[in-house]
Amino acid sequence: MRYNAETYRLEDSAGLGKPALIIGILGLATSVAGLAMHAELFYSAYLTAWLFWLGIGLGGLFLTMLHHLTGSVWSVTLRRITETLAGTLPLLAVLFIPILFSIHHLYEWSHPEALHDPILMKKAAWLNPTFFTIRSIIYLAIWSFLAWRLRTISLEQDKGGTDEHKARLVRVSAPGMIIFALSISFAAFDWMMSLTPHWYSTIYGVYFGMGSIMSMFAFLILTVTWLQAKGALKGVITQEHRHDMGKLFFAFIILWAYMAFSQYFLIWYANIPEETILYRQRWVGSWKAISMVIVFGHFVLPFFTVISRPAKRNVKFMAFICLWMLLMHYVDLTWNIGPTFSPEGFHLSPWHISTMFGIGGMMIFLFLKTLAKHPIVPVGDPKLEASINTISK
Repeated sequence: MRYNAETYRLEDSAGLGKPALIIGILGLATSVAGLAMHAELFYSAYLTAWLFWLGIGLGGLFLTMLHHLTGSVWSVTLRRITETLAGTLPLLAVLFIPILFSIHHLYEWSHPEALHDPILMKKAAWLNPTFFTIRSIIYLAIWSFLAWRLRTISLEQDKGGTDEHKARLVRVSAPGMIIFALSISFAAFDWMMSLTPHWYSTIYGVYFGMGSIMSMFAFLILTVTWLQAKGALKGVITQEHRHDMGKLFFAFIILWAYMAFSQYFLIWYANIPEETILYRQRWVGSWKAISMVIVFGHFVLPFFTVISRPAKRNVKFMAFICLWMLLMHYVDLTWNIGPTFSPEGFHLSPWHISTMFGIGGMMIFLFLKTLAKHPIVPVGDPKLEASINTISK
């Protein structure tokens, strides 16, 4: 069955694009004042916000490639949304530039005195500004290329889908998934773990990846809810799709918790001072309270509330819990980054808010503008009809 492309278009970003752009510009403009007032606090807030939105884009890239590799039917109707999310990665690559100019403010290993630290001296071949910059550019270039290539082939498929389009999408996704897994792990080591350069965890990259994918599912569910309220996906996204999204959302909540607990348990059991330092820093002042908020808010609460089938099918409840989990993901990133710059406790600054709205506004504007340019479902995919009629088992 051939679907009419004009039937599945989002009109003028559904009225949200321009407000998002204005909020983004105002947020970033306001953030500039933070440079003059408190550079380190501003850069730590900027890094946190940037990683938050980057994770959502990376999650979109992950789910797009996973869809092609598994030959999934149910997720065909969601594919254009995840492709568009991944398409925001070039913008986030540009927004990484301020971090490159803040290496000295953010990373202890970039300071001259690090040359006299016996541990940092051994890591100097990896942790140095030049190599850090080169690696960062490579990560962002890889992700941007994968997102661009997958979307380009997908749009070609809309004009007349063939088996060759499907094969090309798989050929990009197969090596892409391997490269993605390695690059996101190394990026987490570089951008987050090296903030505490004496500490290390081999599971840290997976921990960051699970949180990012979980946040993407939260964003995806909210986006679908909003699009359906606008009538853009009427008759395309069914209750069964919602249930499947809810199941995967729940799965990655558990996977994030498993990685977080595994990291903590192994470090607690070994009780080696150079490993336990991370958790000791987060058990003082207000960081102790935030640690408990993450335990209960990021896992216990969503686990017992989302586990049931009716909960996953309740539109309003899932919208609320997705907003809650996005907040918890930001708290988790703050918990990982903040103690390096405010060891005595967390201090909410205007820059935490302005950077979140600034980067988020720009990303959402690009996301909606791109989504409105083409059909919001892949009308050339031969499995689209089966996806619309899918039934959860």
